[in-house]
Amino acid sequence: MRLKRLSLALAGALGLVCATAMQATGNWEIAVVQESRVENRVVLGGTVVPARRVTIAAQLPGRVEFLAGAEGDQFDQGAVLVRLNDDELLARRNSALAQMANADAEMRNANVQFTRQLVSPYSTERMPGMGIPSMFDSFFTRPFGDMMGINESGYERHADLYSRGTRMTQARGSFLQAQSQLQEVEAKLKDATGVAPFEGVITDKLVEVGDTVQPGQPLLAYADTSALEIQIEVPSRLMPGIREGVSVPARLDVRDALVLARVVRVFPMADPNRHTVTVKFELPPDAPAAPGMYAEVMINDSNAATQRLPTVPVSALVRRGSLPAVFVVRPDGGRDLRVLRLGDPAGPGHISVLSGVSPGDRVINNPPPGMGSTRNAR
Repeated sequence: MRLKRLSLALAGALGLVCATAMQATGNWEIAVVQESRVENRVVLGGTVVPARRVTIAAQLPGRVEFLAGAEGDQFDQGAVLVRLNDDELLARRNSALAQMANADAEMRNANVQFTRQLVSPYSTERMPGMGIPSMFDSFFTRPFGDMMGINESGYERHADLYSRGTRMTQARGSFLQAQSQLQEVEAKLKDATGVAPFEGVITDKLVEVGDTVQPGQPLLAYADTSALEIQIEVPSRLMPGIREGVSVPARLDVRDALVLARVVRVFPMADPNRHTVTVKFELPPDAPAAPGMYAEVMINDSNAATQRLPTVPVSALVRRGSLPAVFVVRPDGGRDLRVLRLGDPAGPGHISVLSGVSPGDRVINNPPPGMGSTRNAR
């Protein structure tokens, strides 16, 4: 009788355990660890940089008179970022304008004198009087050969015309010279102002208002931070796996975020000292990155053989401190927390595992927050 009661109690207990395990398993989304062929990849470190960045430098000597803002301030295209004192240039501009006005007046006067000498060459040799009587007097009193330009006075007229023409040419040259000086000054006035070449932010302010600068001295670093890239120095032996348009996994230094980075630029020449090629990878617009951050790019090594590794869904990972882990479901329905050593991404939404689980293990996918291990659960 006692043995029968013990059997009934044991059966009831086993039924309760089985029901609990089935219920727990039914509430969890289970994923089976698979095995996949993973290419051998080399992890290279690089820096996140803006896709467009410029350094605004001084084009002429002067004193900084205006700065639009500080690091992080955003500006539209064409906004004035920095301006140097231009009082001396404005004075030179006014001087060039005055010279151009004088040259213009001289040119007009020389043109009038040349025309008068051409039309009425002897009007300056006679007493002032009516134009028509003077013309008739000249016609009847001067020899015919002299009027036709074949006598001595004809050579004098030719010399006068040449002199008037020379003055007109010189006046025109003086006007053009003054005009060129004005254009030169206006170009320097433009160089005294630094404007934003595109919409972006100031990333580094290198001078302050009142500083005296020289030509070529950097003033501001300006960049478009809406489009970011990762700049990597790739060893030459890995270049066969790199070409424009290819996407490779990248790990950012923010929560170890994994994204796909696309090759957008491969520099045409390797560094002769380091034997590396500069490659830029475009980041997605929603990537949690900022200029200057550290990032890693995983590049296939075509010289190494592929290997077979366990793979788990990325959504099954949990963080315990800074270590990745998964909850593994035991045959009895309990769960163990296992710390993993992760490898490279293995397809969409999956990542390879170097140690911690084996193919065929069952892991909890999308574990609820606050879940703990129940190693001793029965």
